[in-house]
Amino acid sequence: MIRFTSQDIEMPALDERKIGRWIRAVAADYGFAVGNITYIFCSDERELEVNREFLGHDYYTDVITFDYSTPSTLNGDIFISLDTVKSNAEMVGATFEHELHRILIHGILHLTGQGDKTPETKAQMTAKEELALAKW
Repeated sequence: MIRFTSQDIEMPALDERKIGRWIRAVAADYGFAVGNITYIFCSDERELEVNREFLGHDYYTDVITFDYSTPSTLNGDIFISLDTVKSNAEMVGATFEHELHRILIHGILHLTGQGDKTPETKAQMTAKEELALAKW
């Protein structure tokens, strides 16, 4: 089950059924089923609180993924700062909707095991995001 919720910010307009089908298709491309995934949309300040409290990081970010997956099923909580999604979209000249979809799938790719901490893994992540976005 894929759930969408918000904390301290208005929910974005989403086609939840279409997004759910898309996420399941992308997960299947990596050999996973979708179990329980919760997206939590929040502000920059809430994202910073989560980053500090649970990861010990003192910086803003667009997405934080907590992975509870099993070897064959994706499970997790994905916090998304809508403030940062908006500013990132403006910075790269994309629509808010496109950037939001990129971040939605970014969290899923983390659950499949894709990292993004090195230049090489970041480039791989970007390529996988683009492949997934092409399916949208």
